[in-house]
Amino acid sequence: MSESSSISTGIAARYASAVFALAKDGGALDALERDIETLEGALKNSDDFRALIHSPIYSREEQGRAIAALAAKMGLSDTVANTLKLMSSKRRLFVLPNLMAVLRDLISDEKGEVTADVKTARALSEAQTTKLAETLKASVGKDVKMNVTVDESLIGGLIVRVGSKMIDTSVASKLAALQNTMKEVG
Repeated sequence: MSESSSISTGIAARYASAVFALAKDGGALDALERDIETLEGALKNSDDFRALIHSPIYSREEQGRAIAALAAKMGLSDTVANTLKLMSSKRRLFVLPNLMAVLRDLISDEKGEVTADVKTARALSEAQTTKLAETLKASVGKDVKMNVTVDESLIGGLIVRVGSKMIDTSVASKLAALQNTMKEVG
């Protein structure tokens, strides 16, 4: 892990633990989860929002005003809105993606869930998704919440990451392994 990535993760973890504690004490974990989904959607779909949190050309005041307006427009809880305002005043908005990931993990732990990141070559049917969730639950012993994405470059199969464990049954990785083996032979 690079030093800057480690610093970002540390900053995000401190903010996340504070936000999580406030939400838990206030009985607002469901609201926090909705806020996370809203912010993740904005990060995924808005180039302007990503530019706002990463670009050094915006002053603290400009970022603060923009974040306050966006938080109100998105309907974010006071806890999250105030945290974003604080982060903008401290020039820490760049850790927002890490903050969302840490908060998701904290909420999952609180609920007794684990999150599985699943990449598939093509979209899974409802039956396949249910069967995969049941299989993962039996394996890890907790309820599994899945983030499924389609990556056609896998050709076939899937890649499942649960915590530090990864299962790669993709055709692309098997072809890469075969290619490496053939290079070793001659």
